[in-house]
Amino acid sequence: MSDCVPATLPLDDDLPLLGIAAWSGTGKTTLLEQLLPRLGERGLRVAVIKHAHHAFDVDQPGKDSHRLRQAGASPMLVASRARVALMMETPGREEADLAELIDMVRPQHPDLILVEGFKAWPLPKLELYRPAVGKSLRVAEDPWVRAVASDAALDLPSGVATLDLNDLDALTDWIAAWPARWADEARRREEGCA
Repeated sequence: MSDCVPATLPLDDDLPLLGIAAWSGTGKTTLLEQLLPRLGERGLRVAVIKHAHHAFDVDQPGKDSHRLRQAGASPMLVASRARVALMMETPGREEADLAELIDMVRPQHPDLILVEGFKAWPLPKLELYRPAVGKSLRVAEDPWVRAVASDAALDLPSGVATLDLNDLDALTDWIAAWPARWADEARRREEGCA
């Protein structure tokens, strides 16, 4: 992540955020694929903001929307009865602005926004950790980690919840309860604690 990460991120009391932080290869996306339907069954509308470390295109060359975006439309919004896609070029940016992305999702009134990636941003996080990936545990250096889900026994700092990465029921329970704990997060922010 670049040095352009802000010291603070505006966190609204009525819009719970939870970062899902892990090194590449840990299985963030696979886990979210399993958890999202379970959270939906519990009545939660969950939005996901995913960071990509590379250029990507959701549009297809030759399609009208692609041609119009290439011609300079910014943003380009394409909609049907089934979905809406907003695409825009962001030349000159070193990195995506998470606060801006949250503002784009806000009008949809999700019960929870899960943020995959953006691990250097100051927001509460669930860290996923697999020793087999061969990377360090981030909780010791990131005061925003509220829980660690791992497939190994770990010695964690006081106040950090321990979860079994392979127990989908326990992970679903913990994430589903997050919106109710969001008020506690607001108090921590007001007290100046991460």
